[in-house]
Amino acid sequence: MNKIRPNGLLVVILGMLSMLPPLAIDMYLPSFLDIAKDLAVSQEKVQTTLALFTAGFAIGQLFWGPIADSFGRKPIILIGIIGGAIASFFLTAVEDINTFYLLRLVQGLFGAAPAVVVGALVRDLFDRNQFARFMSTMMIITMLAPLVAPIFGGHLAKWFHWHSIFYVLMAMGILCATLVALFVPETLQTENKAPLNFSTVLKNFGAIISHKATLGYVLVGGLSFAGMFSFLTSGSLIYIGIYGVSSENFGYFFVMNIAIMIVMTFINGKLVVKIGSEKMLRIGLGIQLIAGFWLIICAIFQLGLWPMAIGVAVFVGMISTIGSNAGAAILERYPQMAGTANAVAGTMRFGIGSCVGFALSHIPLASERPMLFTMAACAIVGALVYYFLSCRNQD
Repeated sequence: MNKIRPNGLLVVILGMLSMLPPLAIDMYLPSFLDIAKDLAVSQEKVQTTLALFTAGFAIGQLFWGPIADSFGRKPIILIGIIGGAIASFFLTAVEDINTFYLLRLVQGLFGAAPAVVVGALVRDLFDRNQFARFMSTMMIITMLAPLVAPIFGGHLAKWFHWHSIFYVLMAMGILCATLVALFVPETLQTENKAPLNFSTVLKNFGAIISHKATLGYVLVGGLSFAGMFSFLTSGSLIYIGIYGVSSENFGYFFVMNIAIMIVMTFINGKLVVKIGSEKMLRIGLGIQLIAGFWLIICAIFQLGLWPMAIGVAVFVGMISTIGSNAGAAILERYPQMAGTANAVAGTMRFGIGSCVGFALSHIPLASERPMLFTMAACAIVGALVYYFLSCRNQD
């Protein structure tokens, strides 16, 4: 099979597609208190909208991944982008929390399509180490989204209205759909298309998660993401509501988080081909574990805003290193059903994150301790899972 050689434009387009979920997640975070006020609900109910988006995102990946293995990558990407843009349009006019809940769930369901299929598309092109390297390069582009999204969203909400945030998401979706339609090729060859059979899909799901090492990689990615999602769920309420950071300045704390992530992504891209994705995964997990213990210290001794923010930044900064290398390990084992494997990984990642975020959103935030203890627990459990499932069960 002749593989398609990616060019710079393809890298940029795929990077833009990867930006859509973090934009949908991060851009409205500084507006949580404003949304709660406008819809006359508690801030905890607004937090739940984030968990619903990720729940839809998790469920959608199980659905879209196998379909992409049967019908191709490009059409599924387009369906997802267009569906997400339509949901964003209706969110610009939302007036009650129940409609907000429904539309965010739908937005997550459609947003899952490009997210899960992009990973499979890249896997069509590269082997394991090259895949990890390419994903690291693409993630550098993707980092622009969480870097600017809270800042941009905070200023949009201040100068216009938080509804305007969803107008921007709609416009971004239209732009991405146009670029994909014009410039992204189909990478799934006809001979590699798998018949869509849901009994086979369930069997494949079972085969993937029943393999101990693979299950370890899946859970490691999910727990790492859940730790970051704890910050996304409660961070704005803690930084703004407890420590008095202004809504338009909250996004600048993301700069510190993403700066570390960009540095680690760059390092991962340089070293992964030399020392392998497995060793880079261990490095990421080790640093995140140290950050988790530091957050426990911050919580117990209440060290204040900046010690906590630094610990959070180091924790979040490991996400791309852990995610790209764990993902590479999973897809390396299942090249003939990369869409399905990526769907399982993505579903577990966002499913675990959604469950943790949903639980955290129902805990009154009188202090930063619930968030910090949750993040630390995710790092500790993730390290133990890797050791007992993946590390000790290498093929």
